[in-house]
Amino acid sequence: MIQTRTETLALTDGTQLRFTVAEPDTVVRGGLVVLHEARGVTERVRRLCSSLAEEGWLTVAPHLYHRDGTDEFHDHQPDEHVHDQVQRLSGDTILADTDASFLWLSDQGVPADRQGILGFDIGGSAALVVAASRTVGAAVSIGGRGILEPLSAAVPPLVQIAGELSCPWLGLYGDDDEMEPGEVEKLREVTDTAQAATDVIHYPGAGHRFDRDADAAAEAWQRARNWLDLHLR
Repeated sequence: MIQTRTETLALTDGTQLRFTVAEPDTVVRGGLVVLHEARGVTERVRRLCSSLAEEGWLTVAPHLYHRDGTDEFHDHQPDEHVHDQVQRLSGDTILADTDASFLWLSDQGVPADRQGILGFDIGGSAALVVAASRTVGAAVSIGGRGILEPLSAAVPPLVQIAGELSCPWLGLYGDDDEMEPGEVEKLREVTDTAQAATDVIHYPGAGHRFDRDADAAAEAWQRARNWLDLHLR
């Protein structure tokens, strides 16, 4: 498996962005910004970055909690701490961290039309925020809350911005016990009005992390890869 490494980049707000990188051993086909789950850049995130790198993607995962000095929450740490950290996220900080990540990819020689973004869990919500504010080659959200009710006080509800999607975006959603019935369908209605190509797939019963249905998880992952292959070429 390709090994990951962590680098640091100075931002214009005076903070130091930490980001995890996985580089392909072969020719780079494009670059991906990977946005992490609620517990941060966990081992699962690092494995995902390695897996994408093995398929030829230069992968960078910004540590969205870096302003508070946090990289990840371990399993023994309470969910309340994770929730408090998520509440500190804002649209501005998400865009600052992803802008810096895309710039880093450009500095490595990856052209803008071959740069994409993929996020899961709260990273899926953040990926939609980016795709509605920036023009990139493609975007994929795998799960993510905040569709009707905001993820945090400084991140708008996704239905308010989804009509502004300016790049091809794919949303893959299982079932989240905290979601109201019909939330995914409402998001689909709004994304259908966007000027960019969009698709929303709902997997009832799969769980919000696709942990209740292995077949749905495999199909969702294949759809995500196909979307990136189609639009980042």
